[in-house]
Amino acid sequence: MVERRRHLHRHPELSFKEKETSTYVAGILKELGVEVSEIGEGYGLIGRLRGALPGKTVALRADMDALPIQDEKLCEYASQVSGVMHACGHDGHTSVLLAVAEYYSQRRQELRGEIRFLFQPAEETCPGGAVGMIEAGALEGVDVIYGMHLWTPLPLGTAASLAGPMMASVDDFFIDIQGRGGHGGMPHKAVDSVVAGSALVMQLQSVVSRSVDPLHPAVVTIGSIQGGTIQNVIADRCRLSGTARCFDESTRQVIRERIYALVEGVTQSYGAEAHIHYINGYPSVVNDKEEFERFNRAASKVPGLKGETAAQIMPAEDFAYYLQQIPGCFVLVGAGNEEKGIIYPHHHPRFDIDEEAMLHAATLMVSLAETYQDEH
Repeated sequence: MVERRRHLHRHPELSFKEKETSTYVAGILKELGVEVSEIGEGYGLIGRLRGALPGKTVALRADMDALPIQDEKLCEYASQVSGVMHACGHDGHTSVLLAVAEYYSQRRQELRGEIRFLFQPAEETCPGGAVGMIEAGALEGVDVIYGMHLWTPLPLGTAASLAGPMMASVDDFFIDIQGRGGHGGMPHKAVDSVVAGSALVMQLQSVVSRSVDPLHPAVVTIGSIQGGTIQNVIADRCRLSGTARCFDESTRQVIRERIYALVEGVTQSYGAEAHIHYINGYPSVVNDKEEFERFNRAASKVPGLKGETAAQIMPAEDFAYYLQQIPGCFVLVGAGNEEKGIIYPHHHPRFDIDEEAMLHAATLMVSLAETYQDEH
Protein backbone atom coordinates (compact mmCIF):
# COMPACT_ATOMS: atom_id res chain seq x y z
CA MET A 1 0.00 0.00 0.00
CA VAL A 2 2.79 2.43 0.87
CA GLU A 3 4.55 1.85 -2.44
CA ARG A 4 1.35 2.35 -4.45
CA ARG A 5 0.27 5.36 -2.42
CA ARG A 6 3.62 7.08 -2.89
CA HIS A 7 3.58 6.37 -6.63
CA LEU A 8 0.16 8.03 -6.87
CA HIS A 9 1.30 10.89 -4.65
CA ARG A 10 4.18 11.64 -7.03
CA HIS A 11 1.84 11.59 -10.04
CA PRO A 12 -1.41 13.33 -9.07
CA GLU A 13 -4.17 14.17 -11.55
CA LEU A 14 -7.04 16.62 -11.23
CA SER A 15 -10.76 15.81 -11.29
CA PHE A 16 -11.99 14.24 -14.55
CA LYS A 17 -8.36 14.06 -15.74
CA GLU A 18 -7.32 10.87 -13.91
CA LYS A 19 -6.24 9.08 -17.10
CA GLU A 20 -2.90 7.69 -15.92
CA THR A 21 -4.23 6.95 -12.44
CA SER A 22 -7.10 4.96 -13.92
CA THR A 23 -4.73 3.07 -16.23
CA TYR A 24 -2.46 2.26 -13.28
CA VAL A 25 -5.35 0.99 -11.14
CA ALA A 26 -6.92 -1.00 -13.97
CA GLY A 27 -3.61 -2.71 -14.67
CA ILE A 28 -3.27 -3.89 -11.07
CA LEU A 29 -6.89 -5.08 -10.93
CA LYS A 30 -6.51 -7.09 -14.13
CA GLU A 31 -3.30 -8.71 -12.82
CA LEU A 32 -5.32 -9.75 -9.77
CA GLY A 33 -7.97 -11.34 -11.97
CA VAL A 34 -10.62 -8.76 -11.13
CA GLU A 35 -13.18 -8.12 -13.88
CA VAL A 36 -12.81 -4.44 -14.84
CA SER A 37 -15.28 -2.09 -16.55
CA GLU A 38 -14.16 1.36 -17.59
CA ILE A 39 -16.60 4.28 -17.34
CA GLY A 40 -16.42 6.22 -20.61
CA GLU A 41 -14.25 9.35 -20.57
CA GLY A 42 -14.71 9.90 -16.84
CA TYR A 43 -11.89 7.46 -15.99
CA GLY A 44 -13.97 5.65 -13.40
CA LEU A 45 -13.52 1.92 -12.89
CA ILE A 46 -15.84 -0.81 -11.66
CA GLY A 47 -14.10 -3.97 -10.48
CA ARG A 48 -16.06 -7.16 -9.86
CA LEU A 49 -14.83 -10.16 -7.92
CA ARG A 50 -17.24 -13.06 -7.54
CA GLY A 51 -16.66 -15.64 -4.88
CA ALA A 52 -17.17 -19.40 -4.94
CA LEU A 53 -19.84 -19.25 -2.23
CA PRO A 54 -23.33 -17.72 -2.35
CA GLY A 55 -23.85 -14.38 -0.66
CA LYS A 56 -24.68 -10.71 -1.01
CA THR A 57 -23.04 -8.05 -3.17
CA VAL A 58 -21.00 -5.52 -1.21
CA ALA A 59 -19.60 -2.38 -2.87
CA LEU A 60 -16.51 -0.55 -1.61
CA ARG A 61 -15.57 2.87 -2.99
CA ALA A 62 -12.38 4.91 -3.31
CA ASP A 63 -11.87 8.30 -4.98
CA MET A 64 -8.82 9.01 -7.15
CA ASP A 65 -8.52 12.74 -7.88
CA ALA A 66 -6.06 15.33 -6.59
CA LEU A 67 -6.31 19.09 -6.01
CA PRO A 68 -4.88 22.22 -7.71
CA ILE A 69 -2.45 22.90 -4.84
CA GLN A 70 1.36 23.17 -4.91
CA ASP A 71 2.95 20.44 -2.79
CA GLU A 72 5.25 22.04 -0.19
CA LYS A 73 6.31 18.84 1.58
CA LEU A 74 10.01 18.02 1.71
CA CYS A 75 9.96 14.25 1.16
CA GLU A 76 11.00 11.81 -1.52
CA TYR A 77 7.41 11.12 -2.59
CA ALA A 78 6.36 14.80 -3.01
CA SER A 79 4.27 15.60 -6.08
CA GLN A 80 6.20 15.83 -9.33
CA VAL A 81 3.40 17.77 -11.02
CA SER A 82 3.60 21.52 -10.55
CA GLY A 83 0.53 23.00 -8.91
CA VAL A 84 -1.18 19.64 -8.33
CA MET A 85 -1.06 17.40 -5.27
CA HIS A 86 -2.96 14.78 -3.32
CA ALA A 87 -3.89 17.13 -0.49
CA CYS A 88 -6.88 15.13 0.73
CA GLY A 89 -5.72 11.51 0.96
CA HIS A 90 -7.34 10.09 -2.17
CA ASP A 91 -4.05 8.44 -3.12
CA GLY A 92 -4.33 6.55 0.16
CA HIS A 93 -7.94 5.63 -0.50
CA THR A 94 -7.04 4.17 -3.88
CA SER A 95 -4.16 2.18 -2.40
CA VAL A 96 -6.39 0.86 0.38
CA LEU A 97 -9.01 -0.41 -2.04
CA LEU A 98 -6.35 -2.03 -4.23
CA ALA A 99 -5.10 -3.86 -1.12
CA VAL A 100 -8.62 -5.08 -0.34
CA ALA A 101 -8.95 -6.28 -3.94
CA GLU A 102 -5.65 -8.14 -3.60
CA TYR A 103 -6.76 -9.69 -0.30
CA TYR A 104 -9.99 -11.03 -1.78
CA SER A 105 -8.41 -12.11 -5.07
CA GLN A 106 -6.32 -14.57 -3.04
CA ARG A 107 -9.40 -15.92 -1.25
CA ARG A 108 -11.93 -16.55 -4.01
CA GLN A 109 -12.82 -19.98 -2.64
CA GLU A 110 -13.73 -18.42 0.73
CA LEU A 111 -15.47 -15.37 -0.72
CA ARG A 112 -19.24 -15.19 -0.43
CA GLY A 113 -21.25 -13.34 -3.04
CA GLU A 114 -19.54 -10.47 -4.86
CA ILE A 115 -17.22 -7.68 -3.85
CA ARG A 116 -17.54 -4.67 -6.13
CA PHE A 117 -14.71 -2.14 -6.17
CA LEU A 118 -15.63 1.38 -7.25
CA PHE A 119 -12.67 3.57 -8.20
CA GLN A 120 -14.29 6.95 -8.70
CA PRO A 121 -12.99 10.10 -10.38
CA ALA A 122 -13.69 13.69 -9.42
CA GLU A 123 -14.89 13.73 -5.84
CA GLU A 124 -13.40 17.20 -5.42
CA THR A 125 -15.26 18.95 -8.24
CA CYS A 126 -19.01 19.33 -8.71
CA PRO A 127 -20.99 17.67 -10.20
CA GLY A 128 -18.63 14.96 -8.94
CA GLY A 129 -17.91 11.51 -10.27
CA ALA A 130 -20.39 9.50 -8.21
CA VAL A 131 -23.38 10.34 -10.41
CA GLY A 132 -21.60 9.07 -13.51
CA MET A 133 -20.60 5.88 -11.71
CA ILE A 134 -24.22 5.26 -10.70
CA GLU A 135 -25.47 5.98 -14.22
CA ALA A 136 -22.94 3.46 -15.53
CA GLY A 137 -24.44 0.73 -13.36
CA ALA A 138 -22.02 0.71 -10.45
CA LEU A 139 -24.80 -0.04 -7.97
CA GLU A 140 -26.84 -2.51 -10.03
CA GLY A 141 -27.46 -5.56 -7.88
CA VAL A 142 -25.52 -4.10 -4.93
CA ASP A 143 -26.96 -4.70 -1.47
CA VAL A 144 -24.81 -2.33 0.59
CA ILE A 145 -21.97 0.15 0.11
CA TYR A 146 -19.13 1.30 2.35
CA GLY A 147 -16.67 4.14 1.91
CA MET A 148 -13.93 5.61 4.05
CA HIS A 149 -11.86 8.76 4.30
CA LEU A 150 -8.37 8.89 5.82
CA TRP A 151 -8.87 11.80 8.19
CA THR A 152 -5.99 13.70 9.81
CA PRO A 153 -8.15 15.56 12.38
CA LEU A 154 -8.59 12.12 13.98
CA PRO A 155 -5.53 10.48 15.55
CA LEU A 156 -4.13 7.22 14.28
CA GLY A 157 -5.91 4.27 15.87
CA THR A 158 -9.41 5.72 15.76
CA ALA A 159 -12.29 5.50 13.30
CA ALA A 160 -15.54 7.41 13.52
CA SER A 161 -18.94 7.48 11.89
CA LEU A 162 -22.46 8.67 12.68
CA ALA A 163 -26.00 7.44 12.06
CA GLY A 164 -28.00 9.85 9.94
CA PRO A 165 -26.57 13.10 8.51
CA MET A 166 -22.80 13.17 9.06
CA MET A 167 -21.38 15.47 6.37
CA ALA A 168 -23.05 18.61 5.05
CA SER A 169 -24.63 19.36 1.72
CA VAL A 170 -22.76 21.96 -0.30
CA ASP A 171 -24.05 24.63 -2.68
CA ASP A 172 -21.86 27.26 -4.36
CA PHE A 173 -22.97 30.67 -5.58
CA PHE A 174 -21.46 33.47 -7.67
CA ILE A 175 -22.95 36.97 -7.50
CA ASP A 176 -22.14 39.52 -10.19
CA ILE A 177 -23.01 43.10 -9.22
CA GLN A 178 -23.32 45.70 -11.96
CA GLY A 179 -23.00 49.33 -10.95
CA ARG A 180 -21.81 52.39 -12.86
CA GLY A 181 -18.16 53.30 -12.88
CA GLY A 182 -16.79 56.75 -12.27
CA HIS A 183 -14.12 58.98 -10.78
CA GLY A 184 -13.15 58.28 -7.17
CA GLY A 185 -13.51 61.99 -6.41
CA MET A 186 -17.07 62.19 -7.77
CA PRO A 187 -18.93 59.25 -6.21
CA HIS A 188 -22.30 60.95 -6.66
CA LYS A 189 -21.95 60.46 -10.41
CA ALA A 190 -21.43 56.68 -10.09
CA VAL A 191 -22.96 53.53 -8.59
CA ASP A 192 -20.26 51.86 -6.53
CA SER A 193 -20.41 48.10 -7.05
CA VAL A 194 -17.74 47.51 -4.38
CA VAL A 195 -19.76 49.34 -1.72
CA ALA A 196 -22.87 47.37 -2.71
CA GLY A 197 -20.87 44.16 -2.61
CA SER A 198 -19.38 44.98 0.78
CA ALA A 199 -22.82 45.67 2.21
CA LEU A 200 -24.05 42.42 0.78
CA VAL A 201 -21.21 40.46 2.42
CA MET A 202 -22.33 41.76 5.81
CA GLN A 203 -26.03 41.19 5.18
CA LEU A 204 -25.46 37.61 4.05
CA GLN A 205 -24.11 36.87 7.52
CA SER A 206 -27.68 37.25 8.78
CA VAL A 207 -28.92 34.28 6.76
CA VAL A 208 -27.75 31.73 9.33
CA SER A 209 -28.04 33.92 12.41
CA ARG A 210 -31.57 35.17 11.71
CA SER A 211 -33.27 32.91 9.14
CA VAL A 212 -32.14 29.39 10.01
CA ASP A 213 -33.43 27.39 12.97
CA PRO A 214 -30.59 27.60 15.52
CA LEU A 215 -30.97 23.87 16.17
CA HIS A 216 -30.10 23.16 12.52
CA PRO A 217 -26.36 23.67 11.84
CA ALA A 218 -25.58 25.73 8.74
CA VAL A 219 -22.83 27.87 7.23
CA VAL A 220 -22.83 30.63 4.63
CA THR A 221 -19.32 31.75 3.70
CA ILE A 222 -18.21 34.40 1.23
CA GLY A 223 -14.84 33.18 0.02
CA SER A 224 -13.92 35.93 -2.42
CA ILE A 225 -14.82 39.48 -3.41
CA GLN A 226 -13.33 40.93 -6.56
CA GLY A 227 -13.85 44.42 -7.92
CA GLY A 228 -11.96 47.42 -9.16
CA THR A 229 -8.53 47.93 -10.65
CA ILE A 230 -7.10 51.17 -9.20
CA GLN A 231 -7.49 53.31 -6.10
CA ASN A 232 -9.16 56.37 -7.65
CA VAL A 233 -11.72 54.69 -9.90
CA ILE A 234 -15.14 53.55 -8.73
CA ALA A 235 -15.63 50.01 -9.99
CA ASP A 236 -18.62 49.32 -12.20
CA ARG A 237 -18.50 45.57 -11.54
CA CYS A 238 -17.92 43.41 -8.49
CA ARG A 239 -18.11 39.63 -8.04
CA LEU A 240 -18.73 37.68 -4.85
CA SER A 241 -18.41 33.93 -4.53
CA GLY A 242 -19.41 31.76 -1.63
CA THR A 243 -20.65 28.45 -0.32
CA ALA A 244 -23.65 27.32 1.71
CA ARG A 245 -23.65 24.14 3.81
CA CYS A 246 -26.18 22.39 6.04
CA PHE A 247 -27.61 18.97 6.88
CA ASP A 248 -31.27 18.92 5.81
CA GLU A 249 -33.09 19.89 2.65
CA SER A 250 -35.56 22.30 4.27
CA THR A 251 -32.71 24.39 5.69
CA ARG A 252 -30.96 24.19 2.34
CA GLN A 253 -34.01 25.71 0.63
CA VAL A 254 -34.35 28.46 3.26
CA ILE A 255 -30.72 29.48 2.74
CA ARG A 256 -31.09 29.63 -1.02
CA GLU A 257 -34.26 31.73 -0.83
CA ARG A 258 -32.76 34.17 1.66
CA ILE A 259 -29.60 34.62 -0.41
CA TYR A 260 -31.67 35.50 -3.49
CA ALA A 261 -33.85 37.90 -1.51
CA LEU A 262 -30.90 39.70 0.10
CA VAL A 263 -28.98 39.99 -3.15
CA GLU A 264 -31.93 41.62 -4.86
CA GLY A 265 -32.83 43.90 -1.96
CA VAL A 266 -29.33 45.09 -1.03
CA THR A 267 -28.09 45.73 -4.56
CA GLN A 268 -31.26 47.59 -5.50
CA SER A 269 -30.92 49.79 -2.43
CA TYR A 270 -27.54 50.93 -3.77
CA GLY A 271 -28.86 51.46 -7.27
CA ALA A 272 -27.04 48.46 -8.67
CA GLU A 273 -28.17 45.26 -10.37
CA ALA A 274 -27.12 41.70 -9.64
CA HIS A 275 -27.07 38.29 -11.28
CA ILE A 276 -26.75 35.06 -9.26
CA HIS A 277 -25.33 31.79 -10.52
CA TYR A 278 -26.36 29.27 -7.86
CA ILE A 279 -25.01 25.72 -8.12
CA ASN A 280 -26.75 22.93 -6.23
CA GLY A 281 -23.89 20.69 -5.18
CA TYR A 282 -23.65 17.48 -3.21
CA PRO A 283 -26.42 16.48 -0.80
CA SER A 284 -25.69 15.61 2.81
CA VAL A 285 -24.00 12.29 3.59
CA VAL A 286 -26.70 10.36 5.45
CA ASN A 287 -25.55 7.04 6.90
CA ASP A 288 -27.99 4.18 7.35
CA LYS A 289 -28.63 3.58 11.07
CA GLU A 290 -28.27 -0.19 10.81
CA GLU A 291 -25.04 0.12 8.83
CA PHE A 292 -23.62 2.58 11.37
CA GLU A 293 -24.28 0.01 14.09
CA ARG A 294 -22.56 -2.57 11.91
CA PHE A 295 -19.56 -0.22 11.70
CA ASN A 296 -19.30 -0.30 15.48
CA ARG A 297 -19.27 -4.09 15.48
CA ALA A 298 -16.83 -4.28 12.57
CA ALA A 299 -14.43 -1.72 14.06
CA SER A 300 -14.21 -3.72 17.29
CA LYS A 301 -12.72 -6.61 15.28
CA VAL A 302 -9.85 -4.53 13.82
CA PRO A 303 -6.59 -4.79 15.82
CA GLY A 304 -5.36 -1.44 17.08
CA LEU A 305 -8.51 0.42 16.08
CA LYS A 306 -11.12 2.05 18.28
CA GLY A 307 -14.53 2.89 16.83
CA GLU A 308 -16.16 6.17 17.87
CA THR A 309 -19.27 8.21 17.18
CA ALA A 310 -18.36 11.12 14.92
CA ALA A 311 -19.52 14.69 15.25
CA GLN A 312 -21.24 16.27 12.27
CA ILE A 313 -18.80 18.10 9.99
CA MET A 314 -19.32 20.75 7.31
CA PRO A 315 -17.07 19.33 4.55
CA ALA A 316 -19.09 17.62 1.82
CA GLU A 317 -18.70 14.32 -0.03
CA ASP A 318 -20.35 12.99 -3.17
CA PHE A 319 -20.50 9.57 -1.52
CA ALA A 320 -23.87 11.02 -0.52
CA TYR A 321 -25.28 10.06 -3.92
CA TYR A 322 -24.59 6.36 -3.34
CA LEU A 323 -26.33 6.53 0.04
CA GLN A 324 -29.40 8.01 -1.62
CA GLN A 325 -29.68 4.81 -3.66
CA ILE A 326 -28.83 1.98 -1.25
CA PRO A 327 -27.99 1.47 2.44
CA GLY A 328 -24.43 2.09 3.49
CA CYS A 329 -22.00 3.86 5.77
CA PHE A 330 -19.20 6.37 5.31
CA VAL A 331 -16.38 6.19 7.84
CA LEU A 332 -13.55 8.53 8.88
CA VAL A 333 -10.30 6.67 9.66
CA GLY A 334 -7.79 8.51 11.85
CA ALA A 335 -4.61 9.39 9.93
CA GLY A 336 -3.13 12.20 12.02
CA ASN A 337 -0.04 11.83 14.22
CA GLU A 338 1.47 14.78 16.08
CA GLU A 339 4.61 12.83 16.99
CA LYS A 340 5.40 12.40 13.27
CA GLY A 341 4.48 16.00 12.43
CA ILE A 342 1.37 14.90 10.54
CA ILE A 343 -0.71 17.81 11.73
CA TYR A 344 -1.73 19.73 8.64
CA PRO A 345 -5.41 19.87 7.64
CA HIS A 346 -6.89 18.55 4.45
CA HIS A 347 -6.31 20.79 1.39
CA HIS A 348 -3.14 22.24 2.97
CA PRO A 349 0.10 22.43 0.88
CA ARG A 350 1.90 20.30 3.50
CA PHE A 351 -0.87 17.76 3.97
CA ASP A 352 0.23 14.19 4.59
CA ILE A 353 -1.12 11.07 6.27
CA ASP A 354 0.30 8.54 8.69
CA GLU A 355 0.54 5.63 6.28
CA GLU A 356 -0.14 3.16 9.10
CA ALA A 357 -3.76 4.37 8.84
CA MET A 358 -4.06 2.59 5.49
CA LEU A 359 -3.73 -0.77 7.24
CA HIS A 360 -6.52 0.19 9.63
CA ALA A 361 -8.67 1.35 6.72
CA ALA A 362 -8.13 -1.77 4.62
CA THR A 363 -8.78 -4.09 7.56
CA LEU A 364 -11.92 -2.12 8.46
CA MET A 365 -13.29 -2.39 4.91
CA VAL A 366 -12.76 -6.15 4.99
CA SER A 367 -14.33 -6.34 8.44
CA LEU A 368 -17.38 -4.40 7.28
CA ALA A 369 -17.85 -6.66 4.26
CA GLU A 370 -17.38 -9.83 6.30
CA THR A 371 -19.65 -8.65 9.12
CA TYR A 372 -22.36 -7.84 6.58
CA GLN A 373 -22.07 -11.30 4.98
CA ASP A 374 -22.03 -13.02 8.38
CA GLU A 375 -25.20 -11.25 9.49
CA HIS A 376 -27.06 -11.99 6.27
